Amino acid sequence: MRPRIPSVPRITSLPPVALAGGALTVGIGGLYLAGLLVAGGEIEAGTTVRGVDLGGLTREEAAHKLERHLARAGSQELAVKVGDRRGTVDPRQAGYTFDIPATLDRAASAGADPVSAIGGLFRSGGDIEPVVSVDEDKARATLGKLAKTADQKVRDGAVSFDDGRVEQVDPHSGYALDVDAAVGTLRDPFQHGSAGSVTVLPARETKPKVTAEEVRRAVRDFARPAMSAPVTLTAGGERFTITPDVLGEHLTMRPDGDGRLAPELDSKGLRAEPAVADALNDLPATPRNARLGLDGDKAVVTADARAGMKVDDKALGKAVMPLLTKDGSDRKGEVDTRRIQPEVTRENAARLGLTEKLSSFTVNFEPAAYRTTNVGRAVDLINGSVVQPNETWSFNRTVGERTEANGFVDGIMIYDDQYAKAPGGGVSAVATTVFNAMFFAGVKPVEHGAHSFYIERYPEGREATVAWGSLDLRFTNDTGKAIYIQAESTDTSVTVNFLGTKKYDEITSVKGPRTNVQEPETKVSTDEQCVPQTPLEGFDVTVERVFRDGGREVKREPFRTHYAPRNEIVCEEPGEGLLPGQGLLQGEDLL
Repeated sequence: MRPRIPSVPRITSLPPVALAGGALTVGIGGLYLAGLLVAGGEIEAGTTVRGVDLGGLTREEAAHKLERHLARAGSQELAVKVGDRRGTVDPRQAGYTFDIPATLDRAASAGADPVSAIGGLFRSGGDIEPVVSVDEDKARATLGKLAKTADQKVRDGAVSFDDGRVEQVDPHSGYALDVDAAVGTLRDPFQHGSAGSVTVLPARETKPKVTAEEVRRAVRDFARPAMSAPVTLTAGGERFTITPDVLGEHLTMRPDGDGRLAPELDSKGLRAEPAVADALNDLPATPRNARLGLDGDKAVVTADARAGMKVDDKALGKAVMPLLTKDGSDRKGEVDTRRIQPEVTRENAARLGLTEKLSSFTVNFEPAAYRTTNVGRAVDLINGSVVQPNETWSFNRTVGERTEANGFVDGIMIYDDQYAKAPGGGVSAVATTVFNAMFFAGVKPVEHGAHSFYIERYPEGREATVAWGSLDLRFTNDTGKAIYIQAESTDTSVTVNFLGTKKYDEITSVKGPRTNVQEPETKVSTDEQCVPQTPLEGFDVTVERVFRDGGREVKREPFRTHYAPRNEIVCEEPGEGLLPGQGLLQGEDLL
């Protein structure tokens, strides 16, 4: 069956055809008719969209064909790059789609108007770009997620040290994805296809301040020389060597404001290293005063003074840094050592007024291992104390807390008016000896306190005890000259001498009678730490300090003391001596 040929409207009048200059000339009406005859369908012959041939198809047929091909193209992920980091974008999630109706509008003939119809005589389709539609909200959201993984911070070049080795860090620029600009950038690869290619997305670049060239300079000029060999230092006669691995632990290179790497040394940390600390700790850190003794009643120097030496962190760093860029024998140096002069030397003892004995006092006691240890430790800490004019001396500040770490052991002390075991027991013998030496030296008492009950080996009303944090023994030197405290002990005694310049010819003591006498009680204790205690009456007593000068009495100072009764303490095992249901009499608790 032959295809039906559409009828052509009859044309009753055609313009003439003429040959002019070798060219065929046709009237406008003839061209229009010819254009209509040539354009047989909606899509012109030779029309393609991304390689898909749509020529001669109806709009509906072209739509179906494009949907199949563009659906595959529109689902392909787009390879992207931000700085030097790669990633992919799913165009469907990012809101990029092909607008098929709009694309067909581009591809289809414009209609049967004269201009389009006549134009169809002179063209044959061609490649049409698909129309892209973008949901910008989706695109920004997707690109924002991409930025979280693709963005990178700028990294400055760096130099570090590890176990004596030089470590380098290469710099790189920082990149921050420009989300708004990237929305438009992705349109083109999506529209034209980007198979096998990577789209560089727009990003804000931050260049490193410390460049690769600066890293190379820092390594060449400082880091490698610094790690090339040990450095040797001398301080106060002590010689020590610091190896590269130790140096590297405390060396860093930090960028300055101009992007240059400058070396820094942690001098404090370096000083704490055993190789350094062991040597510097051998230096006498504190000065030692000249030791004084007595030749009769005259003060004499028995041992010379010694200056202290201090090496501070700054001095150590100042000595080390210049050596790090040197080599061979030039990597040796001297650390500046600050000398700390003692207060008393052989040369200035007389000028300070340390010329004679002001007073001397000795306390004897029964031998006990704890007492020998604690008394001896307190004496060591007190001996050699120098009290300048108008200066106040403190027993607790000089001796320190009576702990095991400070060299003291448990001994017998008085707690709640009875003997008990506690650290530092026996130190009151030293306090009493110092108090009496102070008493007879005639200096001004500031703080002191007697034992709660009387202890027979001490003079009545002229003794003192101390307790860390609550009771101290203090006096002020009001003689006008320096005072030197000389202290010594044996297993059964402690002696304290005050040396200086006498202000009075003689100082004596006058004791009054006991008054307000109180009888002790008897108590039973089952405490595991119980210490038996013999009874002794309590009483009040006044002792006067008498000052004489030029053969006459100048003044008197009273020292009043109250002693509580020393109750008898009987130590028993729990339940011993008590009948069932029987307790202590007179409402006393079982201590």
